[in-house]
Amino acid sequence: MSETLTVTEVVRHFAEYVNRVAYRRESFVLLRGSKPVAELRPLPTGKRLAELPGLLATLPRLDDAAEFAADLEAARDELARGELADPWRS
Repeated sequence: MSETLTVTEVVRHFAEYVNRVAYRRESFVLLRGSKPVAELRPLPTGKRLAELPGLLATLPRLDDAAEFAADLEAARDELARGELADPWRS
């Protein structure tokens, strides 16, 4: 929820309010007279959905899914047999 402040108050303590927005992620509605005229708020962070295809294109590809599945199955079988050695035992 946004706190309501007068433009005069914000001008007098501008750096303080900018710091509150930047570091505490607070939002403020600015009033001139008794009418809201602006909002001081943090910019959105993160990625936009439109950037998803480009992001996915940068990820490594899994070329042989069948081989990966076989490796997973072998690891599960080994765990089920309890044949794991203690790497810390001398």
